[in-house]
Amino acid sequence: MNFILNLVMCSYVAGTCLPPYQHSILFTDGYSCMIAGNQESIIKLKEIGEVEVNKHKIFIKFICTETQGTAS
Repeated sequence: MNFILNLVMCSYVAGTCLPPYQHSILFTDGYSCMIAGNQESIIKLKEIGEVEVNKHKIFIKFICTETQGTAS
């Protein structure tokens, strides 16, 4: 089994989440997928910036789901 990372960006202020973003890389195990989820969340929050994250109370959640695909 391989794993694919799905990221979901949400706003606590708006009470909504954007549709999930499926990461393009397949992972060979859940551990590496979870590490990537944390890293990608940090990267995206930095891209959005402190002001916007605080203003909209943005948070990112993620899940690693098993898939039958071949890891790249």
